[in-house]
Amino acid sequence: MQDSAGTLFEDEFPSATDESPDGPARDLLIVEADGGSRGNPGHAGYGALVRDPKTGAILVEKAGYIGIASNNVAEYSGLLAGLTLADEIDSGCRILVKMDSKLVVEQMSGRWKIKHADMQKLAGQARSTVDPRRVRYEWIPREKNKDADRLSNEAMDAGMAGVEWKPKSSPSPQEDSRPGENADVGSPRIASGTLHHVEIWIQDLNAARSSMGWLFERLGFLPKDSWENGASWAGNGTYLVLEAGPGVLSGPHERRRQGVNHLAFNAGTRAQVDLLARRAASHGWTLLFRDRHPYAGGREHYAAYLENAEGFEVELVADQNAQ
Repeated sequence: MQDSAGTLFEDEFPSATDESPDGPARDLLIVEADGGSRGNPGHAGYGALVRDPKTGAILVEKAGYIGIASNNVAEYSGLLAGLTLADEIDSGCRILVKMDSKLVVEQMSGRWKIKHADMQKLAGQARSTVDPRRVRYEWIPREKNKDADRLSNEAMDAGMAGVEWKPKSSPSPQEDSRPGENADVGSPRIASGTLHHVEIWIQDLNAARSSMGWLFERLGFLPKDSWENGASWAGNGTYLVLEAGPGVLSGPHERRRQGVNHLAFNAGTRAQVDLLARRAASHGWTLLFRDRHPYAGGREHYAAYLENAEGFEVELVADQNAQ
């Protein structure tokens, strides 16, 4: 049964991929939105962005912490924020909303009823913000919504740390230059390779999930795959693997031997690093270099160094430009 307010768009609404460079794509914007709750209900936040359908560039993004709420309420909050952003850019454009929440997509498309009072209120605000006839909704898999998911996790991290979310500055695009082709002699070369994934072999998968898996998710990596002897988490264009099984040699991990010593992650502001380090203590991590914390890496390097019961080390690095 359809929601009575669900007459949202016309059949002739074209898809973003059907637009020609000189055609109607000029008045189309893509909204990607997401929301999450750590506890459901628990500390909740949303993320939303507006993308140019022709170039794929992110035009504007926003995230916010909403306190204790459910996943669904957080996702609706992300939708409302995304529609508002798109309408501020162009109050007459058509909008294609992409979300990984089947519930929100089906309800806002008018195919499912909205029963929860909080979601009814947010859905009503969304419909009053933008004429529903301008909007089309499309469900996408979770892994294709990673930018909005990143924003919602940033919002939750900020809110739990008691600070306001601030957008992270994007690196300036750099021209591709090859030696001998429009490149100055002696100019630094730009690395063409990026990290694909990191695979960590462990003895006890359950113990590793409890400590490292928990930390991966707090840092914004999403559960990807799971199998008998392993699991993986994806985020920011790469993924992390924990694997046990008969191929792993017996004996404890020793990071001081030749090989990889530890993993280091960008972990947000100083307040977010401090909060995550405190919370990690409840998940099998202990703080290293206490006498020099948080400057064990130098006076200009604010970071927390943690070790779990199996001897694995991680470094949580604060953004030196963030307050």
